[in-house]
Amino acid sequence: MKRRKKRKILRRIISTFLLICLAGTVYLTYQTAKTVRRVTQYEEKVETAAEKNQIPEYKNLLLAIIYTESKGKGIDLMQSSESAFGSRNQITTQEESIEKGVAYFAEVLALSREKGDDDWTAVQAYNFGIDYVNYIADNGGKNTVELAEAYSRDVLSPTLGNVDKKQYRYWRIQSLFYNGGYLYHNGGNIFYADVVKMNQWILSATGGIFGKE
Repeated sequence: MKRRKKRKILRRIISTFLLICLAGTVYLTYQTAKTVRRVTQYEEKVETAAEKNQIPEYKNLLLAIIYTESKGKGIDLMQSSESAFGSRNQITTQEESIEKGVAYFAEVLALSREKGDDDWTAVQAYNFGIDYVNYIADNGGKNTVELAEAYSRDVLSPTLGNVDKKQYRYWRIQSLFYNGGYLYHNGGNIFYADVVKMNQWILSATGGIFGKE
């Protein structure tokens, strides 16, 4: 009798757990679909800006940057105000954000090619700043999380005031597997290139299914 009761309780626990997992999956799928629709509605504008800056083959990557930076919400879709003007909240239209963001990416990409770096160095430099391109050129020419962490910890973060190398929690799958979920204050996002890569895959895998708004 006790054994049957224990089995019944165990089945309830398992059933509850599976229902929670199912509900979580449905919710995440719904949220992803909404984000993909928001981001892909800017496809034509990104394509126009990419062609203007002679990097049309990077359209999908640029959309992934929008996905990463804003999820298609707000005015400054590519968070390009600081790179264009040196301070935040200077962008006044979504079109301007795309134009400035694509132009800045084209600039860091051109320098990366000139220095012999890989393309993901340019993506990481979109978050860190253009000086990161030279840092990678002096350290093998290929972006890695290890090099991004060293730059964040030893160069960028102290330059912006975090001389004690203080960290804060960052709950992303990339960070949880790498260091338990941490970034350096004022040190940018060392996982930025990997997050953009993942978002580019999401857009590629689901864009045809979810479509545009």
